[in-house]
Amino acid sequence: MKRSRFARRSGLSRDAESLLRLATGLAESGSRAEDRFWESQLTEVIDRLLEENEEAAFNDALDHLLSSNPRAYDELADYIESRAETALRSDKKHDILLIAAPLLSWSRFRIPSTSIAPAGVANLRVHLQAHILADDVKLAVADFLFSPDQLPAGYCATAQFADALGQAALEQRDLHIDPAMLAETNQFLSDTRYLLAAVAVPRGEALFRWQQPGCSRELALEQWRAQGGACVAPMLPGCALEVVLPETYFAASREADRDSRPYSVRASVAFLGTTLETPASSLRAVVAPFHDQQLEEYRIGFAQRGKDAVVHGVVWPLLGAEDENADVVGQIETVLRDSGVSDITVLDHRYPLEYCDDCGAPYYPSPEGEVVHAELPEDQADQAPRHLH
Repeated sequence: MKRSRFARRSGLSRDAESLLRLATGLAESGSRAEDRFWESQLTEVIDRLLEENEEAAFNDALDHLLSSNPRAYDELADYIESRAETALRSDKKHDILLIAAPLLSWSRFRIPSTSIAPAGVANLRVHLQAHILADDVKLAVADFLFSPDQLPAGYCATAQFADALGQAALEQRDLHIDPAMLAETNQFLSDTRYLLAAVAVPRGEALFRWQQPGCSRELALEQWRAQGGACVAPMLPGCALEVVLPETYFAASREADRDSRPYSVRASVAFLGTTLETPASSLRAVVAPFHDQQLEEYRIGFAQRGKDAVVHGVVWPLLGAEDENADVVGQIETVLRDSGVSDITVLDHRYPLEYCDDCGAPYYPSPEGEVVHAELPEDQADQAPRHLH
């Protein structure tokens, strides 16, 4: 690709500036007719950049808009995501989408990230089509249980994966994943696993069961929990499991991020109860905010009542539009109390984002108001994962 002869005044590439202009136009639009104009042009530019693997243009434009025009940022992020999870974007006859079925899990043992046997894939197909997908949807399932580290990295990689799985959906076959081509995954006490699939329907037809009369998202999730959960449980032996509603790829991922925060707290309490033989009522939790340039997350340090040593910890990251004005502490306290922990201390000191230099684990707040390394007692430490994800 030829380099621009003159540096651009904004420091952004021509493609990034084009994304800024179109996203700003869409954000300022006052009618559906004008929306369609901006959407058509934005779709054309995004699709071209996905094909050309121009990841930097997306990131530069989003970084610029995040601080300068949050409304345009949301419009652009939504459109990039929607095009990246749309497979075979030049196909005018079909709607073909990448979908994800997240699984929240915790275990004292290693949470599997592994290939799925053909019988397991076939079983997944049956339950997805019975409880999640609309009638007559073509489906392809990837035969692997992905960890977050193994998901496509970036919008362009997501679009390429969606194309491969989408082509398989049109041909009504499943997609084999070579484990040797995937990254290694770390061991965490609590983590998310992803089942990935693609669906294809004639343009404009229903994709999901809740788009048809007689069903809703709530009903679909209830049935997926009952039937889908039983279907995937054998893939995660020795693990506690909670399923998230299968959805389009980015929407499902965001929902998994939200649900994983209270799930990790509940998992931590359950883990400490079995590992230390300590009921939840004998635990104390210390909650504190951690900042970089702004508030980034809350961290929860767990100790045994009457002791100051932090035996475990959980990170509760801020998501989406959450900031210091959101009642995140209230959410954390509610989850802790629902889990049986009543001894809760909330610190209001601004702690820096600090991590252990040796192992990279976060430091957690202690009952004394210090940030420390979470350490299980020696007789339990050798048998348990190091920390929560």
